[in-house]
Amino acid sequence: MSKPEPLYRVQFINNAERYEVYVRQVSQGAMFGFVEIGEFVWDTRTSLVVDPSQEKLKSEFESVLRTYIPMHNVLRIDEVKKQGSAKITELSDKITPFPRPIYTPKS
Repeated sequence: MSKPEPLYRVQFINNAERYEVYVRQVSQGAMFGFVEIGEFVWDTRTSLVVDPSQEKLKSEFESVLRTYIPMHNVLRIDEVKKQGSAKITELSDKITPFPRPIYTPKS
């Protein structure tokens, strides 16, 4: 019996929003400092309620085979048993983007 292909939930920051997507491939990638994700998996269940953030994600990544995310933008990568809903959520103003300068010279 064949083992099912792994499924990953990847959460990352893009333009002050938290993206959560489901993919089949995750690797360090060929470009240094980037995480490569590919084979996007979308919720194909038909329902009367349409999630606008999921539709926005679908259209944004519609013709993308794989994408490269800067490592410092990745919040979390989980291998999951079942797929959830891909979504975009707004970040609050209290979140400081990384990287931040460690040393700031005094004037």
